[in-house]
Amino acid sequence: MYGIVNRAIEDLIKSKFGEESWERVKEKSGVDIDFFISNEPYDDSITYKLATAASEELAVPLATVLNEFGEWWIMKTGKEKYGGLMEAGGDDLKEFLCNLPVFHNRVMLIYPKLTPPEFKVSDIQENSIQVHYFSKRLGLHNFVEGLLSGLGKLYNTPVVVEHIHHRLEEADHDIFKVSW
Repeated sequence: MYGIVNRAIEDLIKSKFGEESWERVKEKSGVDIDFFISNEPYDDSITYKLATAASEELAVPLATVLNEFGEWWIMKTGKEKYGGLMEAGGDDLKEFLCNLPVFHNRVMLIYPKLTPPEFKVSDIQENSIQVHYFSKRLGLHNFVEGLLSGLGKLYNTPVVVEHIHHRLEEADHDIFKVSW
């Protein structure tokens, strides 16, 4: 993953729990990198180690850390780093979600070595949509749940996110139903 992801984890921990917590997370993770360069790729294992160490340090389940990080990514990182790109995604939540399948195509112009997930949408209703998440990376469905919740907050639209098909259990990808 690109350094911007690891920097966002760092920013989340520092903002909510302080510099000392971040230093303990780094120590527990075994990651000995002082500064993540946003546009440089890093091994995915670094991100997983940081998230796992944050879970241990904060004494919360990893799923909670990933979910919180997903919301943070939208509300903080997305708004600050990709404001124009986020705004171009749509005027409301439904429009943004319908445009989600092409979002990473635009992001790849910024990060050419990116291995992005793929999103598809189906069952588009007046107050709900199903979002299909395909990724070579395992274990990030809680992060995606947080992203979808964060998008609801970004668009001032209360949402319920249901994980209706689990990649590891019954499908080759995850499916989320987002209702508003």
